[in-house]
Amino acid sequence: MKIKDYLAELNDKTVDELKTALVDAKKELFNLRFQNATNQLNNTARISRVKKDIARIQTVLTQKAGA
Repeated sequence: MKIKDYLAELNDKTVDELKTALVDAKKELFNLRFQNATNQLNNTARISRVKKDIARIQTVLTQKAGA
């Protein structure tokens, strides 16, 4: 999914949906870090992608809180 499409999708979500997405992304990041520590993770680039997604979600949440 392209970043612009992902951002448009995030902007269309409500605050509650964004908070749920944030919790899910943080759980996924925890699982990826755990897999990386136990040498079970094949695609380590996924960690940085999830971290950036978390930042994007938090940015949209902040924008919606200010509006």
